[in-house]
Amino acid sequence: MILSRWRLRLIVRHLRRGGVIAYPTEGVYGLGCDPWNQAAVEIILALKGRPADKGLILIAADIEQLLPFVRLPSETVVERLLETWPGPVTWILPASPLAPEWLRGKRPTVACRVTAHPVAAQLCRAFGGPLVSTSANPAGHRPARCLLEVRRYFRDRPELLPVPGPLGGLERPTPIFDALTGRCLRP
Repeated sequence: MILSRWRLRLIVRHLRRGGVIAYPTEGVYGLGCDPWNQAAVEIILALKGRPADKGLILIAADIEQLLPFVRLPSETVVERLLETWPGPVTWILPASPLAPEWLRGKRPTVACRVTAHPVAAQLCRAFGGPLVSTSANPAGHRPARCLLEVRRYFRDRPELLPVPGPLGGLERPTPIFDALTGRCLRP
């Protein structure tokens, strides 16, 4: 499913005004917003009941969209990333000096993914940059796998705009790896 131009304009306007979206990703519905907008990120953290010091994931349509937020330390690391991107793998990378603390949490790193999910990638291209991507669920609950579950978790939240679309083929959130070591941090 590809979103119409009309719907994309509506979503991008909502994001630019500090709104939050619930959108399909590779394995679960995600909550997303403009990563440069601290107030929007704080809305997501409040919706989830998630501590700010844990940090958040960014998704992008291509690696260039991530460059303001990360440092690519070597050609070997870039090759490692490109073996799985675009695709359903999240990598932890060293943060650039520009990466805001509200994304990093207490870490010197940023979790990133170049998504192959058609709707998520389309959203990033239309927005013109990466989006925050964290599972759409309150802390301690299982991630939402459809918009009905998103609505049950987050009733009556006008700042949350649902984006329809099918999930990708994963049964759970994407695996996370350390880009410097290749070590799996979340299977």
